[in-house]
Amino acid sequence: MGRKAWLFCWIEVGAEYVGVIQSLMRTCRLHGLNPYTYLVDVLQPIAIHPDKDIETLTPRRWKTLFADNPPRSDLYLATQ
Repeated sequence: MGRKAWLFCWIEVGAEYVGVIQSLMRTCRLHGLNPYTYLVDVLQPIAIHPDKDIETLTPRRWKTLFADNPPRSDLYLATQ
């Protein structure tokens, strides 16, 4: 997925974060999820999400629990 895009990470930490995000996006696609919908739903409330339920935020569990009725961001609703 990275190819020449890795040239723009500049530092190793940046490349590591890019790898994490790309891994999440690829996992979403493997589970048949829209990566944008998943990331919007997970990243908005992550600061208040209980630590003991962190497993529910993985793409596999999120699909079984929340994919039927995902919340939409304000930006998404404004474009419709």
